[in-house]
Amino acid sequence: MTESNLTLTIVIPLLNEEESLEPLHEKIRQVIDQHEYQVTIFFVDDGSTDNSYEVIQRLADKDPSVSALRFRRNFGKSAALEAAFREVASDVVITMDADLQDDPEEIPNLLAKLDEGFDLVSGWKRKRHDPITKTVPSKLFNWVTVRASGLDIHDFNCGLKAYRHDVVEELRVARGMHRYLPALAHWRGFRVGEIPVRHHPRIHGTTKFGAARLVNGFLDLLTVLLMTRYGGRPMHLFGWVGTFISMAGFAICGYIGFLRLVHGWIMNRYPLLFLGVLLILLGTQILATGLLADVIVSGRGHQSDFAIVDRLRVGSSSEPDAGTSTL
Repeated sequence: MTESNLTLTIVIPLLNEEESLEPLHEKIRQVIDQHEYQVTIFFVDDGSTDNSYEVIQRLADKDPSVSALRFRRNFGKSAALEAAFREVASDVVITMDADLQDDPEEIPNLLAKLDEGFDLVSGWKRKRHDPITKTVPSKLFNWVTVRASGLDIHDFNCGLKAYRHDVVEELRVARGMHRYLPALAHWRGFRVGEIPVRHHPRIHGTTKFGAARLVNGFLDLLTVLLMTRYGGRPMHLFGWVGTFISMAGFAICGYIGFLRLVHGWIMNRYPLLFLGVLLILLGTQILATGLLADVIVSGRGHQSDFAIVDRLRVGSSSEPDAGTSTL
């Protein structure tokens, strides 16, 4: 793809970043003007309680390339990306955070990496300017995710990423899944690459990272494993586990039965007998759970969990929509 005919959407989810938006827009415009991209700058206001949306409206008045969605309340980064991905129709989508820590000058490097044959390119904050309370948990999180997902990249949660349109069209960003988009794309057969990117210290606002997000991230990883390896066949997971546990229970009960036949009594193996019966019951319940999961998966549908209260130049509309729209 050449710069002259490349259509590009830069998706920027945000929450209470009013001080960062104008300098971020200025930096993005510098890159756009230098490379002559056909670009849409797409802000998604995730229920900000400050003046972030007013700043975006001012930017849209001055720059026709600015579009925006505004959520009625805070639904999370995953919902913000999902809403944006449904709207875009460009060749490439770039995502970046609104806190000025991601550098817009990395956009040409991301696009160059895409041209090597990749479908998704993730940034790698090799040198991070974050407190140790973020960097250490992040390293642990990435180490576990690499081993669980089978995708060997360094930084799953970097906000700076480039996607071909096919990727964003096919992926669905369920709640909390934004951290695992490279893994989800990898499991769907897309080629995923990575490049080191510059990372800047936070100047304005406060971080949205907390201990609860780390715990939730690992819980979401379990969901990703179910969605990727066993998403269409949960019985294969529950079936193996349930069968193994049940067989262990049957083996114990068989041993108890052997003692009863040979010695006429079970030689005070009552705790072992109870364990065998418990394992049989537990294994049967797990198998039943797998069967129910298969039934649910076969009939499931995708449902939105966010509501949009306003929009600017989204899709085919060129005028602000004053009404409420729910996607």
